[in-house]
Amino acid sequence: MPTSPETAEDQRLYTQARLVEVSCLDCLAQVRVKKNSDHHTSIQWDAESLSHCAEFRRAASQPEGRAIRETCSRLRSSIDQAVRDGAIHIGAEDGY
Repeated sequence: MPTSPETAEDQRLYTQARLVEVSCLDCLAQVRVKKNSDHHTSIQWDAESLSHCAEFRRAASQPEGRAIRETCSRLRSSIDQAVRDGAIHIGAEDGY
């Protein structure tokens, strides 16, 4: 845990600032998303949203499991739609 207020605020900004809730248009899993650029997307999953994702469940049931950095293609489409709708803004603000 951060010991100084400045470090705690930096941590909060890095992990929570500008996160937008997005629901998958397929399974309705809700995640928190931030896009710092067209090519950089941060997605925060929690246990509940992971349990809703059928694509992740299928991948996890395979002998090799699910690749850690692999994302759900259906959620990716939902995020892209949220960007087109203006719900998610692209670009860092104040470095976050």
